[in-house]
Amino acid sequence: MTRHTLSVLVENKSGVLARVSALFSRRGFNIESLAVGPTENPDLSRMTIVADAESAPLEQITKQLNKLVEVIKIVELESPAAVERELLLVKVRAPMADRTQVLQTAELFRARVVDVNTDTVTLEATGTPDKLQALLAILAPLGIKEMAQSGTVALGRGPRSMSGSTAGAGTLRPVDRTA
Repeated sequence: MTRHTLSVLVENKSGVLARVSALFSRRGFNIESLAVGPTENPDLSRMTIVADAESAPLEQITKQLNKLVEVIKIVELESPAAVERELLLVKVRAPMADRTQVLQTAELFRARVVDVNTDTVTLEATGTPDKLQALLAILAPLGIKEMAQSGTVALGRGPRSMSGSTAGAGTLRPVDRTA
């Protein structure tokens, strides 16, 4: 299996997320990460889907996605032609004796301290999945009390955009209903 990141531009309507995720489910693919949010156009949303799949079956899913009326464009984003980031909020056990170590680790990973109390420190970090996993590995021995991690969001590098006249970096799928 190979990790694939798809950026899917869809109409901002109810039920679209359910239909898109159902396509992956019917094919037996696990969605590793899913992030959905508005774009610069209030009528459109961007879905960033990370899934492990072979190239041929993934091609079948993109063909089926293309058939959905609400799907505008699909681009497979590939490193290094894309910028990928995730957000992590992590609450770490940090009594006064360990607090300096937590704060130094936060500084090393460019994480922000967003909450402090007598027993814990909550950090906010953004970065690649590998960077966030490395941060968690260092914090784990101190005692992670709670964490929440977003899905991957990604954009193609360079001046092109999905919502413009040309596609972003990566492989453009044949659907383009914006014209």
